[in-house]
Amino acid sequence: MSGHVGSPSTTLVVLRGNSRAGKSSLAEALRQRPMSVVGQDHIRRIILKDRDKLELTAAVELIDLNVRFCLDHGKDVVLEGILWSQKYGAMIRQLLADHRGRNHVYYLQVDFDETAARHTASADAAEWTTNDMRSWWNDGDRLGIPEEIVLDASLPQSQLLSRIQRDLDTLPRSVTPRSSPPLRSSDTSRGPRHAPPLLGHP
Repeated sequence: MSGHVGSPSTTLVVLRGNSRAGKSSLAEALRQRPMSVVGQDHIRRIILKDRDKLELTAAVELIDLNVRFCLDHGKDVVLEGILWSQKYGAMIRQLLADHRGRNHVYYLQVDFDETAARHTASADAAEWTTNDMRSWWNDGDRLGIPEEIVLDASLPQSQLLSRIQRDLDTLPRSVTPRSSPPLRSSDTSRGPRHAPPLLGHP
């Protein structure tokens, strides 16, 4: 889907990263601003009950529709999820291009050992194993766009939230932001890495 969406006064935040990077917790905190939250897992797993296979595109379309609907109704929106670039990247880039308001795009970088440790300590650890997580792990899966900011997800959530809140509060709402220095980032000059074939996140 394409076509102008939202208004100069709306804000779109995209939070991406691997499992257990802290995307959902940050999105829930941003919801209090208030912002509408569109979560990949809720749409794909709860509403559609789809596996995240490349050929299953219903989740891509429904996420796009939800974000556009909220922006067109004057809502600021957080889109959060793993959101593999190979499957969801074109949709996200089109959303960003079509949005009349401000865009903030973040990739939460976390290594696999930290992810596995967080998963083991989580309340829903029994839903899948660390071996399952390794099968769909895709390190450094960035969108390769200038405004994408890489955040070190091993930092405390409060520090990450403060950084994002500061970005949201700094510029006038009528100004489209440019990328600002990350808290800690790996080299983004090489562009996105090519993602391996999707193996079907549960």
